[in-house]
Amino acid sequence: MSLDHYVTLGRSGLRVSPLCLGAMTFGEDLGWGTSVEASNAIIDDYLGRGGNFIDTANIYTFGHAEKIIGDHLTKDRARRDRVVLATKFFGGMFPGDPNSGGANRKAIHTAIENSLRRLQTDYIDLYWMHCWDATTPIEETMRTLDDLVRAGKVRYIGFSDTPAWKCAEAQTIAHLRGWAPLIALQIEYSLLERTVEGELVPMARELGLGITPWSPLKSGILSGKYTRANHGQQKSDRGFVDASLNDKSYDIIDALIAIAKEVDSTPARVALAWLAQKPGVTSIILGARSAKQLDDNLTAADLVLSANQVQKLDDLSKPSLNFPADFLGHVSGFGYAGTTINGRGGPISPFVPQKDGARY
Repeated sequence: MSLDHYVTLGRSGLRVSPLCLGAMTFGEDLGWGTSVEASNAIIDDYLGRGGNFIDTANIYTFGHAEKIIGDHLTKDRARRDRVVLATKFFGGMFPGDPNSGGANRKAIHTAIENSLRRLQTDYIDLYWMHCWDATTPIEETMRTLDDLVRAGKVRYIGFSDTPAWKCAEAQTIAHLRGWAPLIALQIEYSLLERTVEGELVPMARELGLGITPWSPLKSGILSGKYTRANHGQQKSDRGFVDASLNDKSYDIIDALIAIAKEVDSTPARVALAWLAQKPGVTSIILGARSAKQLDDNLTAADLVLSANQVQKLDDLSKPSLNFPADFLGHVSGFGYAGTTINGRGGPISPFVPQKDGARY
């Protein structure tokens, strides 16, 4: 599957590339990241390969990431219209102003006007709530987003980093009231972060939300540059990387390196290919600090792993899920009463008679 083998996002007709270009690293305002020139080259490389999905946020590099994208895309209006441009609201931009962030009506309207100005466009294709705002009623947030859709400033909406139960509440309210529904869910998902499979992934699949994973390589941990052999020697500018390097992560890295040799690829591409085949995953967000790094990872779209290779990675990365996920895995088959339903069978519960049926 290449970048121009488009897929529809969630329960919508919006067509996006299976790999999305993430722009969190655009700009050097934080002391690290990608220069304006390099960012422009990355955008050109991605679009030149047929990619059409770019993701950013109002707070990335203090708004500079949005401005870089806007300055570059508006050189050709037709190119802007061909791109599915996504950005986010929630992060407060002005210290001391309580309404400069969050998901209330005032904050959302301020955020989108500033994003539209920086991106130099009159509409956002996909507008994300960056994080759940526990201080704002979800009805207020959803009604405000629906207003933006009706006004033509936003085409589609989605949630990022929000509990499954709150996403379900928001989607139910939207359907009941005829408001614009959520079409996508952005969550951290990788071989080193699979706890989302307990609640978030099943919720997204049931309610029609296309999953767009962020940090699919866990900030480079799954790229293969961190190994047991160089433990403590390979440094990262992100503190949590060292804390994430343990026996389990090294077991996964070892497997990625071995499989990469089998398929003549790289550990990073193998990790991305594994994620791409997970149920519900629509478009994986790739960040890149250079065109070379982007080139290396984009070829993952063409990589197909064998069932045995996938199973090996599944087994090594199996997560511990919160109740009731693991419990249901043991008992849900009891409802089949020993028969096979939709190709799956289940045992008879040990708490009922095995042959005679109900006794009382």
